[in-house]
Amino acid sequence: MLVLSQAEVRELLDLDRLVDALADAHAELTAGEASMPPRIAALVEERDALLGVMPSYLPSAGLACKLVTLFPQNRDRETHQAVICVFDPENGTPLALMDGTYVTATRTAAGSALATRLLAREEARVLAVLGTGVQARTHARAIPRVRPIEEIRVAGRDRTKAEALAEEVGGVAVDTYEQAIRGADIVAATTHAVEPVVRREWIEPGTHVNSVGLNPSGREVDERTVIESTLVVESRASALAPPPAGAPELVGVHPGHVHAELGELVTGARPGRRSRDEITLYKSVGIAVQDAAAAALVLAAARERSVGREIELEGSA
Repeated sequence: MLVLSQAEVRELLDLDRLVDALADAHAELTAGEASMPPRIAALVEERDALLGVMPSYLPSAGLACKLVTLFPQNRDRETHQAVICVFDPENGTPLALMDGTYVTATRTAAGSALATRLLAREEARVLAVLGTGVQARTHARAIPRVRPIEEIRVAGRDRTKAEALAEEVGGVAVDTYEQAIRGADIVAATTHAVEPVVRREWIEPGTHVNSVGLNPSGREVDERTVIESTLVVESRASALAPPPAGAPELVGVHPGHVHAELGELVTGARPGRRSRDEITLYKSVGIAVQDAAAAALVLAAARERSVGREIELEGSA
């Protein structure tokens, strides 16, 4: 079995190729060609935390399972940490064990980049990044790859962190979420907020919103935005499931309110943006086929470049 560290995964995972791989993965999922049971999680209530299990089979990417923890109170390490195991779909043999922390951050941002490519106005130039953590950083890197971003506004609870991230990504820090959102063409919400940081009264006509934050005890997007936006999800079954599998913002939302899955937009089964002033919302919960697609890219690149360490799991009798 090949073992790949986070440093190796960072070296091997190409963001542009990942956006295209996710488009293929979502098309397969929507076509019913993938197997992806709902995410399950063990809760660590005293830490407001969880351990999630995310298996999937994707014809184009193979068989994989991610174990991911969400510990939002972490201060000395990342709040999301993960490992991914890839199996041979022909015989079930474990093929690789790799860091999933970087994969999770990158595939989530790549999913938002795909949604942005499908839904945002072509001329979108102002990006509001809400949050200052890992996801904020990856979104600030991914979204300018699909739209001609000229201005990045960063807002978070900690002004010092917002300033540091803004300097890193070539943006500007602002004092409030409202200041970041007003006049923005694209919003990337990446928080663990209990109270909404995206509010309808701040959003201009024609804005595209990506929301990837998850807090089982709260919501980062207000109800009015959900109701008045054209809503797109990765998977209806996943997004509308009860938390922690689904999105807290979508609890009680009728399935008919979901305009489309990403795969339906990729294949043209459903239209993307239908008018210049339409507000579009991509609510992401993170799904296992995205991890499988990313892991397949990493494994293929590792084999091509002879990166990683081989270990033997089977001992002698």
